[in-house]
Amino acid sequence: MGRVLLIGTAETKSAQLDCLADTLRRRGLSAEIVDVSLGSDGAILPGPEKLARMERRAKDAADALAARSASCDVVVGIGGGTGSEIVLNALRGLPAAFPKVLVTTLAFDPRPALADTAIILVPTLCDIEGLNAMLRQAFENTAALVAGLAQAEQVTSSDRPSIAVTTLGATGRGGAEVVRALGAAGCEATVFHANGFGGAAFTRFIGEGKAAGAVDLNVHELNRMRIEGDHVPMPERFTAARNLPRVVLPGALNFLGLNALETVSEAHRARPHYAHSGNFTHVKLTEAEMADQAAALAAALNRSTAPCHVVLPMGGFSHEDRPGGAIEDPALREIAAEALEADARAYTTERLDHHINTPETAAAAVAALTPALSPTHTARTTDA
Repeated sequence: MGRVLLIGTAETKSAQLDCLADTLRRRGLSAEIVDVSLGSDGAILPGPEKLARMERRAKDAADALAARSASCDVVVGIGGGTGSEIVLNALRGLPAAFPKVLVTTLAFDPRPALADTAIILVPTLCDIEGLNAMLRQAFENTAALVAGLAQAEQVTSSDRPSIAVTTLGATGRGGAEVVRALGAAGCEATVFHANGFGGAAFTRFIGEGKAAGAVDLNVHELNRMRIEGDHVPMPERFTAARNLPRVVLPGALNFLGLNALETVSEAHRARPHYAHSGNFTHVKLTEAEMADQAAALAAALNRSTAPCHVVLPMGGFSHEDRPGGAIEDPALREIAAEALEADARAYTTERLDHHINTPETAAAAVAALTPALSPTHTARTTDA
């Protein structure tokens, strides 16, 4: 029998929690309710007090879930606006890949909540108030989903060393070449989308000890974090891998990733730019911005305690930084290269004539990384 912990605010969602618990049990699952109610007895709490209670309940629930996760198969949460926030904060304490489901009215932007943890969302479409056919169908769908998750086998670590890799559409070909080169070198690539959210998962993956090394091909998130663009807080994005063998490239350091063209300011539209898609516009950095960003990247890399090597592909930092490209600018590349070379203390640098998206650049990156991998990983690969 699959074991499920069901978390929600019984004070406001008692009937719905009981209904979902019964639906799970009909699927042959055990369901134990974890109550995260605020204890307001229906009173309207002052804002600061409500927030404090929400934080406290989330922490208590996170501690309880962490202590009991070894004895359950899936954690399922249910909530509206307040309940979902409490549940999400509680679920974040579980391992990133642990099976987690949230049945929600989706009264929030899910990207920040899901940036570094795998939570399956089941939108209810209707509010979680009363019981009706639409809500019961959402519960039936959830129970079927959870029954499958409870039977899923846990995937163990690979015998090959796992290398954390970052990329983005603008360096997509380069990322694919790195993955191929790592495979040929006996490594396994785990790739993260460096769009202001994927870097949080990259950071957590490393923090959970799952990476043997890193190829940080795309450092575009530095621009989002320090200049402009959507992102989640990730203060260790460029330092989490400081204790691992690492190769870093200035992929997409040359542009800002902004939203749909019609939302971009006139000042930014006055710069060289292009519509990457209907939702995203890439705007070229100024020379002053590039100098400042390169200095900030160098400062982060100088915290390295393991071998760190910077590969500088002087043929272009992104797919539109090429001859005839919308934001081609050799001068920006030179500014970045000179700053990274001049500030190098805890890392080494290497210039290439190639573009970042070429096989030659990927080969150079992987060739620099693999000798620095630990003897344990090298022996494991050799034995395989």
